[in-house]
Amino acid sequence: MPLDFDAAPKIEVRDLHFAVGDLEILKGITLSLVPAEILCVMGVSGGGKSTLIRNIAGLIRPTGGEIFIDSTEMSRLSEDELIPIRAKMGVVFQYAALFDSMTVYENIAFGILRGPRRAQYNKSSHLAIARMVAQRLREVGLPGIERRLPAELSGGMRRRVGLARALATEPEIVLYDEPTSGLDPVTAAFIDDLILRTRERNNVTSIVVSHDMGSIYRIADRVLMIYEGKAQFYGTVAELKASQDPVVKQFITGSTEGPIQNQQGHVARKR
Repeated sequence: MPLDFDAAPKIEVRDLHFAVGDLEILKGITLSLVPAEILCVMGVSGGGKSTLIRNIAGLIRPTGGEIFIDSTEMSRLSEDELIPIRAKMGVVFQYAALFDSMTVYENIAFGILRGPRRAQYNKSSHLAIARMVAQRLREVGLPGIERRLPAELSGGMRRRVGLARALATEPEIVLYDEPTSGLDPVTAAFIDDLILRTRERNNVTSIVVSHDMGSIYRIADRVLMIYEGKAQFYGTVAELKASQDPVVKQFITGSTEGPIQNQQGHVARKR
């Protein structure tokens, strides 16, 4: 999909910092997305990727810096002032985060009735809600499963229901937290195609947190790598593949040799 990189940003993050006590998680992240762009965010586990999208979604507040959605700076808005900003966003949580005791229909309807656009619906809107649920399930390739429970679905199906729930509020922005984590390659590729089709069909701007390099290469317009709380890399997929940064090269190749520390905290030896 052709993008207008001269357009006004849909999302802009300027020098974002986030800390919990003395622990700095994000240390000055800056990025910008134009309408309908897909940005993939990668990095080591626990490196701040999910923290970034939680800040952008307004679920937590930054300790420094600014976040703009359609030129509105949101980090200092009140909860009431955040409602119209959040109404523009949908979040697809890792492993879908469906309510186990609710049917697929109830999970998707929950997003409509409890979301920022709930004023558009009321208790007499059952038919409108049913139509919306059915439409979103068709869009993710799962028609007719409204009455199933999450336990009756495969992992890939649950992710697609999670996306249907996010799309039910007709968002302009969708934030995905590791949507292909734990899925087999074929199902992961299907989710990638779904992300691309969602962008094409709904013109949404997307941020996708992912460890999956194959997925990143397939869907990203630009890529951000966070390492030690900072932007280690920010650019196109072609620039990512050509990068000579040893941290970037080690991450994309999955090598144990290089500057990235392993889970035991020891620096891998260089060849």
